[in-house]
Amino acid sequence: MKDLVDVHYPQAEKIHVVMDNYGTHKAGSLYKAFEPEEALRILNRLEFHFTPKHASWLNMVEIEIGNMNQQCLNRRIPNWEELISELSAWENRRNEEKASINWMFNVDKAREKLTRAYEKLNQS
Repeated sequence: MKDLVDVHYPQAEKIHVVMDNYGTHKAGSLYKAFEPEEALRILNRLEFHFTPKHASWLNMVEIEIGNMNQQCLNRRIPNWEELISELSAWENRRNEEKASINWMFNVDKAREKLTRAYEKLNQS
């Protein structure tokens, strides 16, 4: 988190961080790693967004990692510098293409699926 604030996005007023609900992914962890003043400085630049524990949208992340593996990491990369360069080029291409996922599970489908699930639960 310190690297996000100080190295990767030093000009950003607020950095939005999306992560799962793992126990160490809490603001308190920064207070364990840093002095209170430093932890607070870092936290003031971050805004955490936690994924639901059973979020199907996490599959989108897994899909994108799969794309990265197939499109960029499908060969031996001999050194760290080339790995960074290749990943950066791949990321830039994906962003320029405005690559997205056509997520088929919308609100209507969720309501339909959940209604059926709740009906089964209420019958038992």
